[in-house]
Amino acid sequence: MASPDINTDDFSAAVDYLTTLPEVDENKIGIVGICGWGGFALNAAAQDTRIKATVTSTMYDMTRVSAKGYNDSVSADDLYKMREDLNAQRTKEAQGAPIAGAPGLPDKLTGEEPQFIQDYFNYYKTKLGFHPRSINSNGHWNVTSALSLITQPILAYADTIKSPVLMIHGEKAHSRYFSEDAYQKLTGDNKELMIIPGANHTDLYYKTGVIPFDKMEQFFKTNLK
Repeated sequence: MASPDINTDDFSAAVDYLTTLPEVDENKIGIVGICGWGGFALNAAAQDTRIKATVTSTMYDMTRVSAKGYNDSVSADDLYKMREDLNAQRTKEAQGAPIAGAPGLPDKLTGEEPQFIQDYFNYYKTKLGFHPRSINSNGHWNVTSALSLITQPILAYADTIKSPVLMIHGEKAHSRYFSEDAYQKLTGDNKELMIIPGANHTDLYYKTGVIPFDKMEQFFKTNLK
């Protein structure tokens, strides 16, 4: 199951653990969130004041895309129909039907897929990102997970974040608007949006020559003094 609440609190649980380690200064803890966990990282920064600096990379707002589709293309009627269908599925599963998984990536590409699907495939279905137990490699979350995602917008309190935030996104990423819009919600005086020229969404997953590690390192060194 995916859960905006649980997946946000995963960051705070990690902070809990770090505060128990004698070699860790509990006042110098920062987090990094990639893709969907970039959005959850921002939500965690709004929730947990122990997080002193946050980096998001190629961020997705999973609640927004689940409810509204890409570029907010889902209508209110379609969203209501989605709720009806998902709750009907919950009823079936409660009565003993097998748990249904949401559609995942195709097993093969036809060449007709949108570029971002091809980019995902070339990461998650290859040795770069494939793992036999990986949800993203072999299916997807339970389909009913979407119910919490479509009703709990994770960035509702992004404007309350007072700690520094660095947001990184690719110039050519289909998801770039998620970071741009979230950046506009941030009200702190220490925020930055860094657009990487020529990079697509998945480039920032693994391409060491594209990911701005020096920038991230300097950001944390500056803000976790």
